[in-house]
Amino acid sequence: MERGSSEPPVARNTGSGRSTSTAPMSIPRSASMSCHPHPGSKKHKRTPLYQRSMSFDPGMLHNNGHTAYANGTGPGLRETGVVEKLLTSYGFIQCSERQARLFFHCSQYNGNLQELKIGDDVEFEVSSDRRTGKPIAVKLLKIKPEVLPEERIQGQVGPDLHAYPFTVLHGYIHPVVSAIPVHLDGKSAPGQVPTGSVCYERNGWSGFPQEVFYLTYTPDDVEGNIHLDTGDKVSFYMDTNKHTGAVSARNIQLVKKKQMRCQGVVCATKEAFGFIERADVVKEIFFHYSEFKGDLEALQAGDDVEFTIKDRNGKEVATDVRLLPQGTVIFEDISIEQFEGTVVKVIPKVPTKNQNDPLPGRISARIGFTDKELPFGEKDTKSKVTLLEGDHIQFNISTDRRDKLERATNIDILPDTFSFTKETREMGVIAAIRDGFGFIKCVDRDARMFFHFSEVLEETQLHISDEVEFTVVPDMLSAQRNHAVRIKKLPKGTVSFHTQSEQRFVGVVEKDILGTTNKNASPTKNKEKECEEGVIAYEDCGVKLTVAYHTKDLEGGGQPQVGDKVEFSINEVKRTGQQSAVSIRVLNRNASNAKRLHGFVATLKDNFGFIETANHDQEIFFHYSEMCGDLENLELGDTVEYTLSKGKGNKVSAEKVTKVAAVNGIGDDVGVTVMMGKVIRPLRSVDPSQTEYQGLIEITEEGGTKGTNYPFGIMGMVNKADCLQKGELVKFQVCTVPQTGQKMACNVVPQRRAMVECVKDQFGFITYEVGESKKLFFHVKEVQDGLELQTGDEVEFSVVLNQRTGKCSACNVRRVSEGPKPVVTPRPDRLVNRLKSITLDDASAPRLVIVRQPRGPDNSKGFNVERKTRQPGVID
Repeated sequence: MERGSSEPPVARNTGSGRSTSTAPMSIPRSASMSCHPHPGSKKHKRTPLYQRSMSFDPGMLHNNGHTAYANGTGPGLRETGVVEKLLTSYGFIQCSERQARLFFHCSQYNGNLQELKIGDDVEFEVSSDRRTGKPIAVKLLKIKPEVLPEERIQGQVGPDLHAYPFTVLHGYIHPVVSAIPVHLDGKSAPGQVPTGSVCYERNGWSGFPQEVFYLTYTPDDVEGNIHLDTGDKVSFYMDTNKHTGAVSARNIQLVKKKQMRCQGVVCATKEAFGFIERADVVKEIFFHYSEFKGDLEALQAGDDVEFTIKDRNGKEVATDVRLLPQGTVIFEDISIEQFEGTVVKVIPKVPTKNQNDPLPGRISARIGFTDKELPFGEKDTKSKVTLLEGDHIQFNISTDRRDKLERATNIDILPDTFSFTKETREMGVIAAIRDGFGFIKCVDRDARMFFHFSEVLEETQLHISDEVEFTVVPDMLSAQRNHAVRIKKLPKGTVSFHTQSEQRFVGVVEKDILGTTNKNASPTKNKEKECEEGVIAYEDCGVKLTVAYHTKDLEGGGQPQVGDKVEFSINEVKRTGQQSAVSIRVLNRNASNAKRLHGFVATLKDNFGFIETANHDQEIFFHYSEMCGDLENLELGDTVEYTLSKGKGNKVSAEKVTKVAAVNGIGDDVGVTVMMGKVIRPLRSVDPSQTEYQGLIEITEEGGTKGTNYPFGIMGMVNKADCLQKGELVKFQVCTVPQTGQKMACNVVPQRRAMVECVKDQFGFITYEVGESKKLFFHVKEVQDGLELQTGDEVEFSVVLNQRTGKCSACNVRRVSEGPKPVVTPRPDRLVNRLKSITLDDASAPRLVIVRQPRGPDNSKGFNVERKTRQPGVID
């Protein structure tokens, strides 16, 4: 029923019988009107009630003999209206059924004029004024309104959407009713109020079944500003419109929501129960696994489901839970357009105890022509990079369908954000990378800075030595610790830990690096020796200054000594401001310094070694403590520079040993003839018992030089690590030492061939006599071309000496020829004959007794491979 209708609520027969035209109808309505529907008849005009209950004097009408009325109706038709204005002798009436305002004289009122008030409902006839011809109201009668019971009536919201409150079908009133549509709740077209309907039941009169009545309502008639759905149980009061006489429902209260199927998403699963996030309201609801209709093993968080809500022990629970296709439930709508904004409040890394807001972050943005502040949560950022207040970001807007809450999502930091935040950015180099985290060597800090991979911007892959820019923030769990966030990769060459002066300075070495070396120190070869600093004195703008220097900053092969004149640049560490001399080049040597000699590394032991002199005829002892530089990079045959000194017992040793650029270790005059020879004396490093350092090779090939001996040193061998033994055959050439003119063997290559005695898993042995051992060990990794050697293969190889153990082993093993293939030895005839004579029925034949059923590798019984019948003595 619509508001503004003049028709009262109509009863609908819910029984099988049909009401007749003579039967009274229990319809709440205005006392001024009556409606008598007759099945199969036309609609009757309304008849004033007072014509059936009282009489009047027709002579009171001022029709002046006219039979027509101003409104075009026939005589005797009564209208209703409301007293709008009342003066001493006249007043005005507002018609209820049409847009008209009629004058009336108080003499036309039938009743006590003192009881007539503004707003009273009246019934009247229309006539015309005898002087002006205008329509006026005559024969006024005050209507006594029906007093509706002031009791709350129980009913429910109607089921269907309607265009009009009532539709007349075949002589009886058929209601078409509904709840107010959601899309029209509070909104409608101009001049139209959205309406819904409620229905209630009343007992019929004697002989008539129970009847159902329908009343209209608007959103203003609902208490609590709630939305009613079709089928909801409600209670209400009845109200009558004074102008139209229409009865409607008011003060509607929700009693019970209609039980309906709801949708949601499983948000948590426990051992025997779970929770569903509802799609209709922002709320979670409990459900027990016994209420799930489906495969419980397949149910997991994130599944879309539908369910029914029931009240158990005063709490709402979900029942009859069933799976829906994935993607059915949608909570929010995300805008296609992207917006830019500023972070005004960040999400705290460690949430406080009182923090209940699931969207604690805030973003300020101008959307359209309005400034808005949007919330956001942890899951709304595209990456896990730390957000800071003032960050310039871009985002989409998500609108929750349930409560229309807008929030920012898909938040991404824009590249220009660092100019908005004014944060302090630092630079460094990736020093270490672990599983999910790493450390940065900072330019401005001593300590290495921890970082997590989630803090890397632009999802770039970081590697060791990559240059980066970052922000340092305190660790939330430990105030004493800091870590790097918002890491951005920089181009190569951007980060510099030092600043180097363009100006070159000239100074004199005041203290050399080896001046205060502790000679009793015994560092191992595998540890880098830490040398002390040297000092250079120089002048800058007339001021005498000193600066330290290190060996790594020297240019060229010479080690500066005290009094040497040098040229250098000054380098300053950004982190500490410490200065040092770099790019040092010796200009003039001090004549008083001890003579520096050149030599070649011949032997390296645990903490000492020997240097072969430039003449290749002697070896000089040196201790690793006298070595300035990285011992890790020192190899056999390296060229070094040193100074001779005498220690206890007048023994000569090398000190201030420095690795220099390689020089030609043999003479320039190398013969082209390749000779064959035999080692008759090894180097002293191979046989420490001999007094001579040099080894000797005797020519063995036929010719005029057969039997001639040539000495050789470490620099004469092609492979400096090869351990030449006495009696080994070699190929070599002859050269001349420029300093002495001595003829020496050079480019010495051993000619070793032997048989492989055996091969184990990862190693083997070669039949070759080295010292007291008649077998030579080799590892399979030393076999060239990755070949798999077999026993009997002929190989060529080199022999190396382990300086720590003193044992020799083969390296660079190359197969020359393959050995004979192993031949399968046939079974003896006596055994074959015996097997042929055995039958399964022979009781005296040997039997196999199974003590335990065998199991396969997969712990299964028996064998998977089917057994085949074999002939005795025949091998497949």
